[in-house]
Amino acid sequence: MAPFSTNRHRMTASFSSALKRGRAFLTPTNSSTAIPRLDGSFSKAPEGKLFHKVDPALDGEDCDHDCESCSIKYPAKFKIDEDDKLYGHVNAWATHMLVATGKTDWVRDVSDEKGSVMEAVRDCGVEPSNGKLMLSASNMPLPHEHQSPSDPTTILLLPSFTIIENVSPSTVPNLIKHHIDPAPTSTTPFASQSPDLSPPNISGLSLNAAPPIQSNGTSPSPILSTPSSPFTTRPCPHKYLILLCSQKTRDARCGQSAPLLRREFERHLRPLGLYRDLHDERSGGVGIYFISHVGGHKYSANLMIYRRGEVAVRDEVDPMNGNGSQQASHENTQDQVRGNRAVETGPIDGSNGTAGGEGSQAGTVNGQMPSSGHERETNSEGMGEGNQCIWLARVRPEDCEGIVKHTILKGKVIKPERQLRGGFDRQRGLVSW
Repeated sequence: MAPFSTNRHRMTASFSSALKRGRAFLTPTNSSTAIPRLDGSFSKAPEGKLFHKVDPALDGEDCDHDCESCSIKYPAKFKIDEDDKLYGHVNAWATHMLVATGKTDWVRDVSDEKGSVMEAVRDCGVEPSNGKLMLSASNMPLPHEHQSPSDPTTILLLPSFTIIENVSPSTVPNLIKHHIDPAPTSTTPFASQSPDLSPPNISGLSLNAAPPIQSNGTSPSPILSTPSSPFTTRPCPHKYLILLCSQKTRDARCGQSAPLLRREFERHLRPLGLYRDLHDERSGGVGIYFISHVGGHKYSANLMIYRRGEVAVRDEVDPMNGNGSQQASHENTQDQVRGNRAVETGPIDGSNGTAGGEGSQAGTVNGQMPSSGHERETNSEGMGEGNQCIWLARVRPEDCEGIVKHTILKGKVIKPERQLRGGFDRQRGLVSW
């Protein structure tokens, strides 16, 4: 009996030890505040933990240097607050809606523009059910037939990167209910796998029927309309967005800084093939928009960078010949041929890696050739929803080169102690609020 008792004791001790290790793993500690919780909820990232900071050992000795070739300067009297601590003081937001106005400046409170979509968002009496909606007027082009503020316009919804057209003040409640409420938010876990786009059971539904919401709270892109919806939706073509506050009616410094920064960003983006103007619908690249007041104009210039994540795209198998793998291989060969242009992929978690256009091998994704299996990453179809928003302030023209090379393309910050106000990282489950 002694050997049996000894073995039973050992088994009990082993089970107890495993239980303690499991308990320790699941119990939050001070160091785990920057790690997503296992239930998918988000954590407030301590200062210095939300986004990775550039490291000269990994990103080059000059990664934290100002641009030496920059000739653009702010006016001599351009003075801002340099003393306040910035990080962690922006309010939480769930979704962000940019309204096309074709203008770069607006009335002091854009919701006061009579008969506008912005006014309707404030006064319609319908609040989004998925959290706070940040509302911004923008210089996105107006539809050609637009004559007055009450005419239909276009909006861009973030972080879903969805363009919704034909939005008028009277249809705002419909917009909120059918497009904003089911949209992914800043605290929706990022899905690195593309949704199953196989044809659904469409019995009794029109081709415009809204798709089912996925288990992670997102819907296939583009979001489709219900049969009664007046809207037309499509994915935003850009991979990255720079939003610059340009509202001089709130603060002259915003009106001064925005056009100067846009010029400097364009100077650095064009050689990489990444610059996109307001009418450029090519896939990928960086769109630059002017937006209305976002708060903190005494820290001008304020800019928000939205970065799309990468998703693994499933190849469809042709039911007629079952040649999904062969088709994937053919498409990957075409990707390699097209790889002579700048590849705009970069690490979605801010970790070190070579971003497209900066010495990466032609046709590569994060330094590797595309796979020939059923899952692959591509530069156009592989663009996912907005994964990160990086909100910076106190930005000057000499910062633009580094922001392009490291923040836009890699998700890293250069001067977080001085410039980072906040943001979110959906893949890592982190927010600044």
